[in-house]
Parts: sequence; C-alpha cells; structure tokens
Amino acid sequence: MAHPDVAEPPEAFDLAVETLIIGAGAAGMVAALAANEAQQEVLLVEADAVPAGSAALSAGLIPAAGTRFQAQAGIKDSPEQFTQDIQAKAQDENDPDLVRSMASTAAPVIEWLYSRHGLAFSLVTDFDYPGHSRRRMHGLPTRSGQELIDALRARTEELDIPLICNRRAIRLYAREDRIYGAQLLLPDGSCETIACTRLILACNGFGGNRAMVAEHMTEINNALWFGHDSNRGEAIRWGQALGAKTAHLGAYQGHGNVAHPHGILIGTWATITEGGVQVNSTGQRFWNEAQGYSEAARAVLAQPGGTAWVIFDSRIAAIARQFEDFKNAEKQGAVLTGETIVDLAKASGLPQQALSDTLSTLPRAGHDSFGRSWDTDKPRLSPPYHAVKVTGALFHTQGGLEADPATAKTRRATGCKTGGCLDNLYAVGGAACGVSGRGDSGYLSGNGLLAAVTLGYIAGRQ
Repeated sequence: MAHPDVAEPPEAFDLAVETLIIGAGAAGMVAALAANEAQQEVLLVEADAVPAGSAALSAGLIPAAGTRFQAQAGIKDSPEQFTQDIQAKAQDENDPDLVRSMASTAAPVIEWLYSRHGLAFSLVTDFDYPGHSRRRMHGLPTRSGQELIDALRARTEELDIPLICNRRAIRLYAREDRIYGAQLLLPDGSCETIACTRLILACNGFGGNRAMVAEHMTEINNALWFGHDSNRGEAIRWGQALGAKTAHLGAYQGHGNVAHPHGILIGTWATITEGGVQVNSTGQRFWNEAQGYSEAARAVLAQPGGTAWVIFDSRIAAIARQFEDFKNAEKQGAVLTGETIVDLAKASGLPQQALSDTLSTLPRAGHDSFGRSWDTDKPRLSPPYHAVKVTGALFHTQGGLEADPATAKTRRATGCKTGGCLDNLYAVGGAACGVSGRGDSGYLSGNGLLAAVTLGYIAGRQ
C-alpha cells in the first residue's frame, strides 16, 4: 500500500467492537488470546484467505529465559542475561526499556501458551544459536512456524474468538490522537466499516513493499523476498500519517541459508554452528559463518552468482532433521550427499582440489583467519558429507512504529515515555520497532517472534 488512507470517522459504522486487531499472524492471535482473557470483545481480521504471516515461514522458535523447560534441562538463565545478549548482538542500539520488557515477558508468555492454551512447547537442547549465551529457543514438536500458527488459530476457534479472513484494512478513521475504527475491503470489492474502542496493528512490516525496501535498505533490495507478501507497510504508513514515531527502518532479518533454486529455507543454523561451513563457487570459504544467519544474506549475495554452498556432515544432518523445513529440503533433492569429498565435489560441481583443501584445513581449535572460533568439543567434519546450494534472502523487516514497552501503545513523533503515546493505537510484532538494532547484524535468533508474542501479549492485556 503506497498511500494508506486516514480519514475522519463516518457518522455511522456497520458494526462496533471493543478491540479490533488487524492481522492474524502470531502477534495478532496472541494479542487476541490475551484480550479475550481480559474479557474484552475482540475481532481479528486477516487480509488473506487463511492466517499465516511471516511466522508460518519460520522455524517457529521463540527465545525465552527462565522457563520450566530450561529448568528441566538444568539450564540456568534469566531475563537479565537475555537482555545482555540482545543488546550485545545489536551493539546497544536498542531502546533498553523495550529490550528489558521483551526479555522479562517472554518466559511468562511461553508458560501461558503452554499451560493455559495447550501449546506443546519444548526446548531446543542439542545445539546453540549465535549470540545466545544459553539454550533458550522454544518450539512446537515439528519446529515449524506453520505448526505454531495452526495451534494459535485452533485455540482462537476453541474460544470462539471472531476471526474473519479475506478482509484487508484499507483505511483508518481518526480524529486528533484517537482512532475510531477502520474500513475493510471485501473480496467482491465492497467495503465495510468497523468502529473500535482500540486498535491493534499486527499486520507486520514492509518487506513485501519493494519501494519501501529500496528506500530504507538498499543493500538487500535485490535479495530474494522470503517473507509474507502481505507485509506491505500499511502499519508504518498509517502511523506516520497519524504522527506516530518510527525507529530503525533500516533494520531487517536476512537469511543466508535459502536452498537455491528450490526456494526452501534451511531454517536451522545448526548446519553451521555444529561445525559446517559456507564456500563459494570456487570451493573457498569467504567469511566468519558463526556471526549469524541474518548477516549471512549479504555475505552470500556478495559471492559470484549471489550463491554459496553450505557444507556439513551426517552428524549435523541428524540434528537439523528435527526441523520440518530441513526435511522438506531433503525431499525436494536440495541436500546433496557424497561418501567422500571427491563424490561431493562431483555432485555439487565444486572444484575438487579447492573443496578438499578447504575442508582439510579447518582448525581443530582456536580462531581461524576469518575470526571464527572453533570448539574442541565438536568433532571435525567427516564422511559422508552433505551440501546445499543457497542464496541470501530478506526474511522480514525489524524497524517500525515505536511501541511503549509497558503498553505497546504507539509513541508520538514528538513523544516522551509518559504521556507521549497515541490514545488507543497499538503496534505489535513486525508493525513495531523490534530489538535488532539499526541494520541486519543486530538480529539475534528469534527476535522476530520475540517481538510478536511479547508485544502481542502486552497489548492484548491492556
């Protein structure tokens, strides 16, 4: 939506609700569950025929510190440690109050979704994610974002929370600092108007709006867009038209592990953190892969042809196989196998001698010339080997409307931390500014769903 519409409220609306939520992704449905529990009248509207959003394209993992699942695994963690990890990855570019709010809310949300709503979370305990000093990634059994979305949707249906799909919000009605409702476009081209006491924007970011991407993040403009096409930036444009404050619009999550040309996200970075590497078409490594998968997008795109190869072994493949997207990649033939390096070179078309030199000279310990640290506890790559040809992608944007950490209300452009918010407009998930700093390197694994579930929970309970 290039020119979102904000207008004076009409004399009458077609219907009225207390809490109107635009967007039925993870953020919107968590907000709906929380608002329903707070005994509010809720209406959830979704532009697509079926709820999905960017969460459905992810591994569905939510980072949280201090959960029962960590305690059962003997992991000592705290919101304070989580806060430190988030800020360290983003080089302290985040609003510290927002980071503390998300870090302290994540565990209660996981516990609430597990005990109150029956979502079968468990902790990923067999590998580490870059930047996390503790193992704190929680997911459903298939480690699939689609399973997370389906579980949230099933729960909203069980609780009879109204969810209407094929309704795209095209106009907000406002006067001064107050939202009065929204206009929705129906599939037949007609419109309906809904009045609300408060409005929660959960319609994600702007990764699907190429003009906005080109404006705010030119370095990733030509990358494959791997997010949800409905992420068109309506929330940002509406907020700006209403005088809301935006922040870090150049921040985004990239991903350097999208199988090419299959277009399947190899969502788990365990292929790297457990000892795998990336090589370019010449069979040589080109960067410190352990920095993170978001930075990997730019690193891979800078290689000849904008592609690279992820090289790992069967031990690592067994770990990655707990993720649904990795299993899909295997089914689609994206994961090549070689009993020897020679076999792998033939299967992939990589130069045999260069690939052999690269793999045989990987350090056993210490730091390599790229600055990557090698763990002596992890075995070196050994046959049989695997390879996946990958490219870099833009997954979703991380900048957005500034949300008050305590309420998720949107702040005015001239605002302050108290009394500086629009009266009844909330921003959650990708519609809000996240905690990934100003670019791509500040993204800590799980930051997207962290913002979705914590801000959604906070906004819904207000």
